[in-house]
Amino acid sequence: MPAPWSLPRWRAYVAAAVLCYINLLNYMNWFVIAGVLLDVQKFFQISDSNAGLLQTVFIGCLLLSAPVFGYLGDRHSRKATLSFGILLWSGAGLSSSFISPKYSWLFFLSRGVMGTGTASYSTIAPTVLGDLFVKDQRTRVLAIFYIFIPVGSGLGYVLGSAVAELTGNWRWALRIMPCLEAVALILLILLVPDPPRGAAEKQGEKAVGTLRSSWCEDVRYLGRNWSFVWSTLGVTSMAFVTGALGFWAPKFLFEARVIHGWQVPDFQEPGSSQDSLIFGTLTVVTGIVGVILGAEAARRYKKVNPRAEPLICASSLLATAPCLYLALVLAPTTLLASYVFLALGELLLSCNWAVVADILLSVVVPRCQGTAEALQITVGHILGDAGSPYLTGLISSALRARRLDSYLQRFLSLQQSFLCCAFVIVLGGGCFLLTALHLERDQAQAQAQAQSQQPDTGTLDSKDMESKGLLSGISASTEDP
Repeated sequence: MPAPWSLPRWRAYVAAAVLCYINLLNYMNWFVIAGVLLDVQKFFQISDSNAGLLQTVFIGCLLLSAPVFGYLGDRHSRKATLSFGILLWSGAGLSSSFISPKYSWLFFLSRGVMGTGTASYSTIAPTVLGDLFVKDQRTRVLAIFYIFIPVGSGLGYVLGSAVAELTGNWRWALRIMPCLEAVALILLILLVPDPPRGAAEKQGEKAVGTLRSSWCEDVRYLGRNWSFVWSTLGVTSMAFVTGALGFWAPKFLFEARVIHGWQVPDFQEPGSSQDSLIFGTLTVVTGIVGVILGAEAARRYKKVNPRAEPLICASSLLATAPCLYLALVLAPTTLLASYVFLALGELLLSCNWAVVADILLSVVVPRCQGTAEALQITVGHILGDAGSPYLTGLISSALRARRLDSYLQRFLSLQQSFLCCAFVIVLGGGCFLLTALHLERDQAQAQAQAQSQQPDTGTLDSKDMESKGLLSGISASTEDP
């Protein structure tokens, strides 16, 4: 008989700290190239249009490989898969710093390999945390874990530009990161356990082996899990807005200052480092505060309402919409108010990042949580931030083509194209309201399947539950106020 599985609480917190540190490095890798982009373009003789492909290749490879790593993470050692991902992205980053300017295509290929390695961590790491902590502890730990998304993004830009300025060579920015990642790999191997699926709820019990299922069965199960489906669509709306803001907000702020006469217009390169720095600082600060507020609000409200998590997500998104709208329409009149509402909108948007991860882990059975994370990442990027910058620019260009060629009309076209973000974020709020309708039932079914280790990957029917004596417990859970 297998021995009971247990882990001292201090070891779980040490493992969580290591995973948070690696998440910081993970998102620094996303944006370290942005800090040295002009140097990279000059070195490889890359045009602006081709430079944009660097991030496209990175995200494209991440999307293609995320389902693969989700499948592996549900069926094989998650620790080994994470280690492989770190070796992959750090090795690709280090080798890319030695590429000759004659072989720019190799540099693009290395960015794709880094995206592939990154997919392993983004997909699997949250599921490991979900198996180390439960309930309030898991909510707090996930909040800290997701804080490092905005912090890592900002530090990646800062590290890249600072190292290039200090050393006079942009390639050293790519050589310092693997040193930090080598430390992360050693810490992962030594300090992070590989708990059984669903281990947090079963500490002290026998570590029963999880039943295997095919990838298609897992996908069918997730397609019938309405809490997962609607929350994934809500996450997609969040990704759509953050993608559009991240790409176009610095230019929008620059053109707003031109309209107010605070900036001389520059038709050759519309944007400035000052606007990027302001928006980046807002993103980091509001991201940290928002993630903490959202997780703490969910933890407290859940004590009186079991549907607290999707309701908080819905409320924050529905409140984000008017903030974004006011930030856009007030920009030509009062730029200070525009900054205030933009910061408030980003704050409300950031409240959801840890909460949506907690929703996924609570409604999906442990044996396919990696696949669920992968599908949520893939759908969120494909329908969200992969297309929103292009769609926003397309609408702006279409509006500008019908107007006089003036700087004011250029600004108004971009301003009005941004309004689609307010509409999309309202749809996201509606998706989380629909999630709240199904949450308790899906949580009870996920818990029942995890405890009974049923081979059926679909929704449990009433006969199955009655035969196992589970129906009354689920009904009581659903009726609990």
